[in-house]
Amino acid sequence: MQEFHGISASPGIAIGPAFVYLEDNPRVPKYEVAFEDLASELERFRTAVRRAGEELEALREQAAETEKGKKNAGFLDSHLLMLEDPEFHSNVEQRLNEEQMNVEWILYKAIQELIDRLGSTEDDYLRERTADIRDVSKRVLNHLMHRERISLADIETDVILVAHDLLPSDAVAMNKRAIQGIVTDAGGKTSHTAILARSFEIPAVLGLSSISQEVGYGQTVIVDGNRGRVVVDPDEETYNEYLRVQQEWRRHEIQLMDLNELPAETGDGKLIQLMANIEVPEEVDAVLTHGTDGIGLYRSEFLFLRPQGLPSEEEQYEAYSHVLKAIDNKPVTIRTLDVGGDKVVPELGGFAERNPILGWRAIRFCLARPDLFKQQLRALLRASVHGQLRIMFPMISGVEELNQALEVLEEVKADLRDKDVPFDESVPVGLMIEVPSAAMTADILARRADFFSIGTNDLIQYTVAVDRGNERIAYLYEPFHPGVLRLLRMVIESAHGSGISVGMCGEMAGDPLATIVLLGLGLDEFSMSASVVPEVKRIIRSTSMAEAQEIVGTVMDMKSYDEVDRYVQNLMERRFDVSVY
Repeated sequence: MQEFHGISASPGIAIGPAFVYLEDNPRVPKYEVAFEDLASELERFRTAVRRAGEELEALREQAAETEKGKKNAGFLDSHLLMLEDPEFHSNVEQRLNEEQMNVEWILYKAIQELIDRLGSTEDDYLRERTADIRDVSKRVLNHLMHRERISLADIETDVILVAHDLLPSDAVAMNKRAIQGIVTDAGGKTSHTAILARSFEIPAVLGLSSISQEVGYGQTVIVDGNRGRVVVDPDEETYNEYLRVQQEWRRHEIQLMDLNELPAETGDGKLIQLMANIEVPEEVDAVLTHGTDGIGLYRSEFLFLRPQGLPSEEEQYEAYSHVLKAIDNKPVTIRTLDVGGDKVVPELGGFAERNPILGWRAIRFCLARPDLFKQQLRALLRASVHGQLRIMFPMISGVEELNQALEVLEEVKADLRDKDVPFDESVPVGLMIEVPSAAMTADILARRADFFSIGTNDLIQYTVAVDRGNERIAYLYEPFHPGVLRLLRMVIESAHGSGISVGMCGEMAGDPLATIVLLGLGLDEFSMSASVVPEVKRIIRSTSMAEAQEIVGTVMDMKSYDEVDRYVQNLMERRFDVSVY
């Protein structure tokens, strides 16, 4: 039995066989091998070569079923010849005996040296053979490491997904019914893998550094998303204990569902709006079944991350309309395209930047590509007739950008009027506060906006100078940093001073440990993964604004995030019976 500890990214308990999802260039393990174990390493290599050969034979037989396949199957014969090459085998065996390292590393190193030599030759034919060598070696390596790579959409049986990291497009495309849990080497609470896991209600533990190299295909894995714990090949006692914990967690979730029809109202009568964040239209059912007041953030960029390529205006209109119609006339806030940084869309290009998190992304990209921006705004405005739409601009850094975005919106409105296309003339337009400069000029921005929504994921990383996707410094990503809390108070007071509401759609809004602090700061609207709404509602209904404000008064006098963390955690566990999240 092996135990690993990482970052609790999505709550819940999952138990199942591992499905190890390889990167295109998987990291190859490297370790020393005792002399007496060299024979077994060599046997592992021969077994992997044999299995790779069987794969190629099967592919060749399949190709031979058609005339076109026969003509294009010549490369399979050459790959089989490479596998059978005596020099290839003797080279690996000789290196294994000389270097006494694991055979995966020996093979990887030998192949890289061969590719480097062929790549530098002047012979075109030899240079072109490097692609064949890469293909053959990857087949053997995959068998040596007991791993395979297929589309996550094609997984049919229940599995625990193990990976180094996931692209947003991987996560969107995966079969959500089959993926019972997720564990990755990289990522943190606010990575897109974490956000999607919570949206799909899949338990997840991230930031495990090297678990994708430690787990073999089919091994039993327990994912404890509540405590950030992963157990591989559990003993019988641990396995049975987690079956019991899993049942208790499910009972807890069922009990919280009893709050669905009740408002998020404090004991002294303050009504709070609890909204849901969604990535794809299919999540509307979860929004409706978890007692939310609407959608506080629809991340529209996931329409642009689909395998099918960029969506047309009509496809966008249909997606937005579907959500607005399905949400039963509740408000729906749709964020305009937020790509760049860690959300790369290959079809859009232009994202090869030295520092993409501070680069050409979000509203900056949209203003530079008015064709795409106007297309999306037209689709949004056309869809506005089907419900209570709110449009939100991401990553506004100052009033200049906000004014430019509003000007483009007015141009689109004028064009629709000229063409007699109906839309909601009074659709509210707001912006995300996720850049420190926006937080510090919130009083200026509030005069041009109908609402604010605080995006704490980026606001915290920019304020504390911590890349939220870097597991090495994840411990510094601290929502309770006094600097962050002061910015939040400044934004909320500025919004209320101008008579507009202020919500929060960052992951801090869905953290039960932060609920009482945000309530005391005066936040009007919390938006989070739908599955977390009942827990946050329970806390709000269990306190009063007077109590929350008193707690915030104490917190704001504290000097360090360690002090705030300890105080809030002790308080929430004692007063509101909230376990560690």
